[in-house]
Amino acid sequence: MTALSLLLASQALSAAEYVSVATPAILYDANSLKAKKLYVATRYLPLEKLVELEGWVKARDATGKVFWIEKRNLSSKRYVVVTAREAIVRESWSSSASLAFRAERQVGLEWLGNVGSWVKVRHRDGSVGFIKNSDVWGE
Repeated sequence: MTALSLLLASQALSAAEYVSVATPAILYDANSLKAKKLYVATRYLPLEKLVELEGWVKARDATGKVFWIEKRNLSSKRYVVVTAREAIVRESWSSSASLAFRAERQVGLEWLGNVGSWVKVRHRDGSVGFIKNSDVWGE
């Protein structure tokens, strides 16, 4: 294998996989309903999937906290959360594009895909636009 092939293979292996919470759900410190209950996750919360076992997913949130969640509480729809104090969402993937809307920190937006360093998102009101990937987590 060439050095470039090895680099691309390692990047593919290290790519994070994200999921989102479908409905409010309890987060546990182990993969058992008898484990300590830590928090209640809100609907649409994006999570980085770390480990998947039968019926359970070990995940990390935007703050770095790690916990277990029942797999049945996860959605196939993906969401991102705004991490910037206020993020500008543009009509297209350019810093000079017109403003689509603004999103404040902790707002959840539906993830529609990545375009370079931009993320296509949909607000719950139906507005669609592009946000810099550095302004969100979960993409």
